[in-house]
Amino acid sequence: MNAIATIAPAVDIAPLRGFVTSFAELLSGTRDEQAVLDSGHALLQRLVSRDDWLPAAYAKPSAERYQQYLLHCDSRERFSVVSFVWGPGQSTPVHDHRVWGLVGVLRGSERVEQFERDGAGRLRRRGEAEILEAGSVDSFSPRTGDIHRVSNALADQASISIHVYGANIGAVERATYAEDGTEKPFISGYANTTLPNLWDRSRK
Repeated sequence: MNAIATIAPAVDIAPLRGFVTSFAELLSGTRDEQAVLDSGHALLQRLVSRDDWLPAAYAKPSAERYQQYLLHCDSRERFSVVSFVWGPGQSTPVHDHRVWGLVGVLRGSERVEQFERDGAGRLRRRGEAEILEAGSVDSFSPRTGDIHRVSNALADQASISIHVYGANIGAVERATYAEDGTEKPFISGYANTTLPNLWDRSRK
């Protein structure tokens, strides 16, 4: 990954700064995964309940594929925050995470399909696809199943979600999956080479 600099946002990024600070405090108080997911759910829901803080540089779709923009990575890599930007109809492959995660839809709508292995090791869809609307929050974990496929549920506009992961997700070796369950390792990296400047309060 290229070195990432900081740039000043053109919007009031205080909600993201508050979220990052609160999440770091949460992890300093507990490492119990379920407690983190439960409390983190409320924090992320508060963040995505308003859509006026994400800088435009981290909300740009690409015609080629969905974009994963790093917004913040904890200095000890305990968690990272990213914006996922989906162009109309774009989708991920079936993939895993290998760390816990929270997803809050900021703008638009997303379709989530969960998968699990059958007795022969092949993948099968688990339950019905779920549609996540703006303001909703979902979570996942390797201990409960974290293999899924996500797509923009809208065919005519972009959708954006804010993801929080229990690691520097752009550096985690994960896998995509073929229908027969075959894994293909990948490390996602990030689409951006700059970070939003969370810490400059001089413009208040």
